[in-house]
Amino acid sequence: MNLPASNLPGAESSASVLKLAREVIEIEARGITGLIARLDDGFVRAHAAILQCTGRVVVTGMGKSGHIGSKIASTLASTGTPAFFMHPGEASHGDLGMITGDDVVIALSNSGESSEIAAILPALKRRGVTIIAMTGNRDSTLAREADIHLDAGVEMEACPLNLAPTSSTTAALALGDALAVTLLDARGFKPEDFAMHHPGGALGRKLLVHVRDVMHTGDELPQIPIDATLPQAILEMSKKGLGMTAVVDDKGFLAGVFTDGDLRRTLEAHDNIKTLMVRTVMTTKPRTIGPDRLGAEAAHVLQTFKSGGTLLVVDQENHLVGALHFNDLLRAGVV
Repeated sequence: MNLPASNLPGAESSASVLKLAREVIEIEARGITGLIARLDDGFVRAHAAILQCTGRVVVTGMGKSGHIGSKIASTLASTGTPAFFMHPGEASHGDLGMITGDDVVIALSNSGESSEIAAILPALKRRGVTIIAMTGNRDSTLAREADIHLDAGVEMEACPLNLAPTSSTTAALALGDALAVTLLDARGFKPEDFAMHHPGGALGRKLLVHVRDVMHTGDELPQIPIDATLPQAILEMSKKGLGMTAVVDDKGFLAGVFTDGDLRRTLEAHDNIKTLMVRTVMTTKPRTIGPDRLGAEAAHVLQTFKSGGTLLVVDQENHLVGALHFNDLLRAGVV
């Protein structure tokens, strides 16, 4: 909804708003880049502990750290590391029962002095779990009691009062992402694995739909023999409605393609097309794709190389097996 003109800030006020907004982003950016130099053996040990974990990763944190912890747990889980978030307050009232000695706990607290987390540390130690602390204070109680400490400290918060968690939460989120991605890489996590964790929505469709799932085959596939005449090619194009027809030799190998564009160029160059052989005017090196490729890859080829909206699908020996139109990808929700 548009604000009335009377409620919009003046030029001087607008400049002040933008100045502060830019300062916030700059401060938070410095907070993240400051982590780079402080990544040390602790990060490597945390990575190894999670990679070797035979249970699950339990992430916990209070307040804003809890919100960040919940996102870190979600990212880990979606990239091949079984994980869930546990509220430290609820942990003291029964949720500790979800934790076993095979698990790893990541505890977030900028100060490292969260009373809710401190209250459950003895119980976690009794279970023998590995505790990874992510704090902004390496001298804190949590940092000292943990098996591994990750330094997520920042020079200052982006809040003008230096109070509201801003830079510190952004830094912790980046550190959690670094863990998730290095673990993803170590596990050899592939797009197909990612798709299995995201079967719903656009992301799942992009990663799960293959060319073979949406291509035209059989009677729907426009194709003519290499000795066909131009009128035969036009008839096949009209019947199949894909704006082109494939041209194949007597063994089914793809020889070329004849498209609407080829037809326009042919009509401009020839007065009589009735006896014209299609092989003399076809495109001899059309862009193709394999049936096992992802639909998203096909969309990239079509968008990058302006392939007339259609791709021919061939097997490893270059036999024609199908045809794919950009509209097929649209209907499948790939693009």
